[in-house]
Amino acid sequence: MAENWRLLDTGIADGATNMAVDEAILRAHQVGAVPPTVRFYGWDPPTISLGYGQSLEKEIDVAALEKKGLGLVRRLTGGRAVLHDREVTYSVVVREDHPLVAGGILPSYLRIARVLARGLQSLGAPVEVASGRKNMGEHSSAACFDAPSWYEITVAGRKMVGSAQTRKGGVLLQHGSIVLELNVDDLFAVLRFSSSARRERLKEKFALQACGLWEVLGRPVDPAEVKEAITRAFAEVYAVHLVLGELTPREKSRVEELRRKYASREWNWRR
Repeated sequence: MAENWRLLDTGIADGATNMAVDEAILRAHQVGAVPPTVRFYGWDPPTISLGYGQSLEKEIDVAALEKKGLGLVRRLTGGRAVLHDREVTYSVVVREDHPLVAGGILPSYLRIARVLARGLQSLGAPVEVASGRKNMGEHSSAACFDAPSWYEITVAGRKMVGSAQTRKGGVLLQHGSIVLELNVDDLFAVLRFSSSARRERLKEKFALQACGLWEVLGRPVDPAEVKEAITRAFAEVYAVHLVLGELTPREKSRVEELRRKYASREWNWRR
């Protein structure tokens, strides 16, 4: 039986606002004020997001970040650093006992990955759902796209979509980056490394392990096409129909409150 979820396209915003919106939706869904929600958004300025448990001081060169004019925000979710630039970002908020995501972290990643893969395949991208491997050895970096982990989207082993998840009060929040075009130079300019040689070595390796949709297709694709393809895929794969809506007044009010947290030094430098 088909099920209706809310679809939001909140456009482009700074990092603190984007993370505040995701958390505001999560909190509203916790109390049953809004239905399960899929959201698309973008970033301005391009922004480094840190995983919840990452050390800013150890892994990010703040002076280089400021010189590049990049934003910075710490996510509510785990994982490693992401440069959000030329991409479509998605988030999914749904109760963790919902059949689409029930069964634990890995099954939920897999089910959402199937939707993302179907959508990207419909655009002509030969993507696969990675069976999962972690590259945490000597040659890994603080960057999220350094290697695919469980049930992420790859093309010939190169990662195109990176996702992260948290669960709070019985509700799952998963968000992720669907890369349109990689910006390796800016990412590696702001990550900390023990030497310039190590930086260059890992930068070259990263470029071989990650990819963007435009490179894979050999043509630019408008973000609207990507959003439409994934919206269709929810209906095709799980009979979930995404109905375009907007943030409620309660959510908008909560965003203003939460944005102060995500913009604060206390939050972003906490580890």
